[in-house]
Amino acid sequence: MALKSSVYARRVGVLASAAALAALTSLVNAPAAQAAPPTPISASAARAYLATVTPRTEGSTSGYSRDLFPHWSTVSGSCNTRETVLKRDGVNVVQDSSCAAVSGSWYSEYDGATWTAASDLDIDHVVPLAEAWRSGANSWTTSKRQQFANDRTRPQLIAVTDNVNQAKGDLDPGKWLPPRTAYRCTYARMWVDVKQYWGLSMDSGEKSALVGILNGC
Repeated sequence: MALKSSVYARRVGVLASAAALAALTSLVNAPAAQAAPPTPISASAARAYLATVTPRTEGSTSGYSRDLFPHWSTVSGSCNTRETVLKRDGVNVVQDSSCAAVSGSWYSEYDGATWTAASDLDIDHVVPLAEAWRSGANSWTTSKRQQFANDRTRPQLIAVTDNVNQAKGDLDPGKWLPPRTAYRCTYARMWVDVKQYWGLSMDSGEKSALVGILNGC
């Protein structure tokens, strides 16, 4: 009887080990989770900040140039900001020796499209560079503008469908919102987070649009 118990115990142990190994294998082979920009402030925090904002008339683009916002700075080795964000926002992204993404899958939050070629994606500045210029960045140093244009700490950069990004241009939320309505709350939180951190102003149409979105979040 003791022998049978011992054999049974060994079998249970083997089965348990096999089950654990299978679970581990499944975990290792599971698709990587969809990555994303840093989580923005909450809707309630965004609403609270907006309540303190006094709208200001937007400045002009006089003197503006994208070159005044040096972007896609080197992050490490041959990897620049664009390639780093592509890696972060994609699934199973493979990069070559130059850090260029040669394969992977990307889900564009703005329009719900999935792409498998990095050339189909732009890295959007959530708060566009020209919008930042009109909102106070015209008085910044070039170094500060470079930090803004490459900011991966705030939710300022995101990989999205290229033609959707081009349709957005330098428009604020009073004039453009992601066509995928399910992402608009997140987008509004991202926008407010970035503007708050960088001390950029808002005009009345922009603020009203953000309040309207966030009140429904």
